Amino acid sequence: MSNEEVFLTKEGLAKLEEELRELKTVKRKELAARLKLAISYGDLKENSEYHSAKEDQSFMETRIMILEKMLTKAQIVDESSMDLSKVSVGSLVTLNDVEYSEKIEYRVVGPAEADVLNNKISYESPLGKELLGKKVGDIISVNAPMGIIQYELLEIKLL
Repeated sequence: MSNEEVFLTKEGLAKLEEELRELKTVKRKELAARLKLAISYGDLKENSEYHSAKEDQSFMETRIMILEKMLTKAQIVDESSMDLSKVSVGSLVTLNDVEYSEKIEYRVVGPAEADVLNNKISYESPLGKELLGKKVGDIISVNAPMGIIQYELLEIKLL
């Protein structure tokens, strides 16, 4: 993970803090119990339960380290001082797909909380990069695998 700041919404910060709390309390205890049980089976060289639990433990501890680093570098987006005349991190935007006349709403967030299935796009994504700094009425062109997609920015608001 780089030394760059991590931009988060208040909602994103709470979600990451909850994930960290869950990993450090509940999941660590569960893994410790799994390891204890696996060790009781004997011969660790041939013990697939033990190796699986150790691998899961390694992944979990890595995730804990990543979350802790992210949270120490977190910059919370102050929605109360956002300029709604242009798109910034934390903005909720309504776009119109120019070709298909379909409206879609996205929230521009930091990479740590991006979730396309819930219409949260990273400011580092191709669409996110194009949206930053744009104003209502602007046309945004995004280079996608199927070609260039154009959107008209219809609205900028807070969640």
